Amino acid sequence: MEMNLGMRPEMRARLERVAAMVRDEIAPLEAEFHAEVEKGDRWQFTPRQADILDGLKARAKADGLWNFWLTEGEAGFGLSTVEYAYFAEEMGKSPLAPEVFNCNAPDTGNMEVFHRYGTVAMKERWLKPLLTGEIRSAYLMTEPDVASSDATNITMSCRREGAEYVLDGEKWWATGAGDPRCAVYIVMVRTGGDNLPKHQRHSMIVVPADSPGIEKLRAMEVYGHDDAPHGHMHIRFTGVRVPVENMLLGEGRGFEIAQGRLGPGRIHHCMRAIGLAEAALEMLCKRSLSREAFGKPLAQLGANYDIIAEARMEIEQARLLCLKAAWMMDRGDARAAAPWIHQIKVVAPRVALRVIDEAVQMFGAQGISQDVPLAAMWHHVRTLRLADGPDAVHRRQVARAELRRHTQERI
Repeated sequence: MEMNLGMRPEMRARLERVAAMVRDEIAPLEAEFHAEVEKGDRWQFTPRQADILDGLKARAKADGLWNFWLTEGEAGFGLSTVEYAYFAEEMGKSPLAPEVFNCNAPDTGNMEVFHRYGTVAMKERWLKPLLTGEIRSAYLMTEPDVASSDATNITMSCRREGAEYVLDGEKWWATGAGDPRCAVYIVMVRTGGDNLPKHQRHSMIVVPADSPGIEKLRAMEVYGHDDAPHGHMHIRFTGVRVPVENMLLGEGRGFEIAQGRLGPGRIHHCMRAIGLAEAALEMLCKRSLSREAFGKPLAQLGANYDIIAEARMEIEQARLLCLKAAWMMDRGDARAAAPWIHQIKVVAPRVALRVIDEAVQMFGAQGISQDVPLAAMWHHVRTLRLADGPDAVHRRQVARAELRRHTQERI
């Protein structure tokens, strides 16, 4: 079958508009937006932050640059996963950009869940305001007391009592749960006993963020940064009650939903990481040409030619691998696409980290300071090597798929 990794002309024109807005309107406001965090309550948006974000989102909406992630159904553009990958790369060049176009994690994954698996009532209450950008959401899976890279270890109790489910336990690294606009959680819970197969013991349930019994214990820090006002929260559930109709699909179908959610999300993450790598390489090149030492431009010193060349080649390879994974997903066979998604989930963050680190080195001490965004870019991408599964888990799946080609036995 012919592999088409390109875009339709009308989508290419729209992509150019997105790229221009990221470059000319969004990126220039990043520093001012983030500087506002230290003014007043870190977990509320300042008036200036709200003005910046609301103004950018209004312009994106008015120009029809909204909800690109939704590749099917209402409100979407009918993009293939391959086409969306190009948009994700451009949006990845600025930390503000994904939300400006309503294509931000974890909301895209949660909207995908509501779109695919939600009831009519869920779509009305949660999906509609998410699609319009009125609220935010969080996805709660990881737990502090178990190795959550093996999701069969998830232990949060979810027991039925009459017309309600009762939730008890703790979750952490709940990205976006600190956002004052976060109104709803999708939570991975355990509903089945040891008598059931391991992948039928867990479920996903929808929990309003203001439910009684929910306590935000703390904001988790990434290398000393709490990512306010968005945040990655540690949350305790104590006797939290939700109606039985909040269960997605039914008890025991958590892993089925998770795979439908995580596959596209991993590709989105990876293409955004490639966008960050491109931004870092551009900074590296401009710096190497604008600064001199020992009578020469930095580009001509040491191994900098080789460093720049290797960065370009690695970015191109990572992008092609990501597009191949996206193309495999577009073919509709999730099992066949899985090994490719696992590969890019390892490769893209690793490449981006290397390029960002070389850019830091080119900038010297300024590269690790608040004066340039490289340090923030680095700790964001370093986190991505753990988000949606650590490298070791993905490499294990790639190796198992490879070994199955040479044996009839389950590996």
